[in-house]
Amino acid sequence: MESIINLKNITFRYQEDDTRAALQDLSLTINKGEWVAIIGHNGSGKSTLAKTINGLLLPETGHVSVGQFDLNEENIWTIRKMVGMVFQNPDNQFVGATVEDDVAFGMENQGIPREEMVPRVKESLEQVRLTDFADKEPARLSGGQKQRVAIAGVVALRPDIIILDEATSMLDPEGRQEVISILKEIKKKYQLTVLSITHDIDEAANANRILVMREGKLVDEGTPAQIFSEGPSLVEKGLDLPFPEKLKEALKVRGVTVPENYLSEEGMVDWLWTSFLNK
Repeated sequence: MESIINLKNITFRYQEDDTRAALQDLSLTINKGEWVAIIGHNGSGKSTLAKTINGLLLPETGHVSVGQFDLNEENIWTIRKMVGMVFQNPDNQFVGATVEDDVAFGMENQGIPREEMVPRVKESLEQVRLTDFADKEPARLSGGQKQRVAIAGVVALRPDIIILDEATSMLDPEGRQEVISILKEIKKKYQLTVLSITHDIDEAANANRILVMREGKLVDEGTPAQIFSEGPSLVEKGLDLPFPEKLKEALKVRGVTVPENYLSEEGMVDWLWTSFLNK
C-alpha cells in the first residue's frame, strides 16, 4: 500500500529540561486510505503526535513526511492544506456568525474563489446533514451538531487526511455515534485517510488498525480484533475494553463458554442469538 504519513525516530519535549520526552524515538507509517486509531491513557503522547504531523509542533529530532513532502519551513503550508484537524471542543473552532459562514471561513483564508466556495459549503453541509441549519448560530446547536459543523468546515477544504483529536469525547453516546457514522460516509466518499486520537474504545473499533501508546512510545499495534482480544492485559495498560469484550468476560465468570476471537457489538448479538435466543 502507498504510505501517506511517515514518522521516523521522532523525539519531542515541551521543555528542554524535561526528564522524559513527550515522544520518544517514535516511528510509524500510515497508509493512504487507512482509518488508524491511536489509543492510550492521558499523557501517553497521542495529541502531541497528532500535532507533529501537520507542524503545530516541531520535533527536536527525527523526520516527518506527509504525502511526498518533508515537513520543513518550505513545505509546512502545503502539508497543512493536506491535513484537516477536528479538535475536542468545537466551540474553540467557531469564528463565523452562522453555520455556513463558519464552514466558508477556512476556504476564505485559502483564497478559494466565491463561485467555488458556495457549492462546497452546500455540499459539505449536505454531507453532515445540516443543510437546514445553514443560517443558524453555531453556539445554539447541540454538541453533536457543533462537531458536525467543524467536520463540514474541514471537509470543505478537501484535505487528504483528517485527524480527529478526541473529537467525540465531549459528546453523549447518541451524538458520538452520529458523528462516527457521518465520518465513515465522508471517508468513503472522498477516499480520505483518517487518524483518530481517542479514549473511546468503541470509536477505535471502527479503525482498520490501532496503535497503542504509552509514555511517548508505540507499545502495540494491530487490528481491532488483535488488540481487543488481549482482554484484561489491555486494562493493565490503562485502557478500557469494548462492551462486547466486557460482556464476554462477565459471561466467562458465570461459566459460559464464549468465543475466543474478538466480536463487534453486531457479532456479539449474532452469537447470543444463535447460541441462546434461537434455541
